[in-house]
Amino acid sequence: MPLHLLANIVWHTLAGPQNHFAAGTATARRYAMGFSPIVAFVDVVHPDFDALTPYCASGEHFYCGGWAGATPAGWSLEVDSSALQMIWDRDLPMADPAFNPVQLDATHVPQMLALVAIAPPGPFAARTIELGEYYGVFEGTRLVAMAGERMQAGKLREISGVCTHPEFQRRGLARRLVAHLIRIELARGQTPFLHVMQDNPNARRIYENAGFRPYQEIPVRVLARA
Repeated sequence: MPLHLLANIVWHTLAGPQNHFAAGTATARRYAMGFSPIVAFVDVVHPDFDALTPYCASGEHFYCGGWAGATPAGWSLEVDSSALQMIWDRDLPMADPAFNPVQLDATHVPQMLALVAIAPPGPFAARTIELGEYYGVFEGTRLVAMAGERMQAGKLREISGVCTHPEFQRRGLARRLVAHLIRIELARGQTPFLHVMQDNPNARRIYENAGFRPYQEIPVRVLARA
């Protein structure tokens, strides 16, 4: 299992399977405009911000994982935190025949953006849905819970965008959506993984109870282009 890729998973994603969704150079890349605002470097210890700068607009905010050095000139550090990477290395979760989530597509983007504005799952943008399969639960025409896929490298596939409207929490919707995605990814021969921010212990507890195993903690920062 190529877990070593997790140490710099964004780079292996943007320079690999999702390079057509990226902009940048041989040393620094970002998701293109309209996707999740995340950047990556081939060398996370000595990131080449000079190479990245021409691809970033003034005032843009970006998430950067794995880097913990001094803030470079022309950038400001907005958030200095960490995230726990968790992996699934267990058997297939039991099927839930009573649960039939809707597969989301581009027509659902307005509803997805409305949900993440109320229950932010982390970096998310209008084109993020193009990075993988997304599934949701509706109350009438209102999207009240969703989960999907984002990064990919080797056989690793990230579950991301997990969120539930506050009025519909504690009903197991997120857990069932994640289990649905796990079954899909395992059927493809992939290894599911996800990120949980340090300041979200409730989500960590949910994922641990669901069967995810903590793997490692990595620095996560949010920077703004001056």
